[in-house]
Amino acid sequence: MTTDQDQTEALQTRLRQAHADGSPVDIRGGGSKGFYGRPVNAAPLEIGGHRGIIDHEPGELVLTARAGTPLDEIRTRLAGHGQMLPFEPPAFGPRATFGGTIATGLSGPRRPYAGAVRDAVLGVRMLNGQGEVLRFGGQVMKNVAGYDVSRLMAGAQGTLGILLDISVKVLPRPAFTLTLIQAASASRALESLQEWGLRPLPLSAACHVDDTLHIRLCGARQGVEQAAELIGGEVMEGADDFWHGIREQTHSFFHGGAPLWRVSVPPGTPMTGFPEACLVDWGGALRWFYSEAPAADIRALAEARGGHATLFRGHAGGRMEPFHPLPAPMLTLQRRLKVAFDPRGILNPGRLYPEL
Repeated sequence: MTTDQDQTEALQTRLRQAHADGSPVDIRGGGSKGFYGRPVNAAPLEIGGHRGIIDHEPGELVLTARAGTPLDEIRTRLAGHGQMLPFEPPAFGPRATFGGTIATGLSGPRRPYAGAVRDAVLGVRMLNGQGEVLRFGGQVMKNVAGYDVSRLMAGAQGTLGILLDISVKVLPRPAFTLTLIQAASASRALESLQEWGLRPLPLSAACHVDDTLHIRLCGARQGVEQAAELIGGEVMEGADDFWHGIREQTHSFFHGGAPLWRVSVPPGTPMTGFPEACLVDWGGALRWFYSEAPAADIRALAEARGGHATLFRGHAGGRMEPFHPLPAPMLTLQRRLKVAFDPRGILNPGRLYPEL
């Protein structure tokens, strides 16, 4: 029987040899998000076997699991205790792993109201590019002294290290949930969301698509019902399926064949300049649309509005850059981090940017 220590030592041995040879590795978990980011030209390093929930303290709202643990297993364990991951991550298939969820840093519709992936990370155990085991953070809410290095791993896509174990904070599932729908243009929806954002309403998701604004409310029944009366609209049947479709991109909007862009902007940003066929999520802060326009034009649109643009799908196997170019000072900082954690640049080289 292979133990956790055996798994760790096997990965250490592989990394030490790769470091000595200067041979890059392509870190792979379940592969459900392999489309996201630039392709890596390197020998595969499978980590899916490093799996299992290590600790779950329902009363402390903390869970620790190995990186290869299936995301579905995490969700099932939490649901059995009336809990959930606060950032509502997408899986994009049954093979999604806990480590891949953290490494890609993708959050679902609840993100503006409950925080991003990085906000939930309490601590990690990881391997750096030299095969050394490092620990950062811990398993309690207040554990940070100095730099919160563990949260750097959220969204790093394995370029800084191989996640072994991750501790995250979890939340109780809401006692009552209701989704309202209103017919509205995207501009009118944004105006309403700006107005509601100034009130203490129990919002947990807000999405506009197909000329309809969808508002999800969560909390105590009385509070949700009072908020629903204030907001107005019809109660949506089958709302769980709708939000699942938005999170997992199975909604009909995501069936297009052109390049799919994901633009992050301040939530009150007007729709001027954005395509008419646009899905607005995160209460206005996230705009999804398909476009064959030059990447430079779309990124200029995003920058002019204080945001950034990601070519989420359809970047032609790496011939188009998926991520928004970094300002020079930020790129310098990222390079320094890369050298500190991975001196020979063997971990997922080029996954985020050619320079990293």
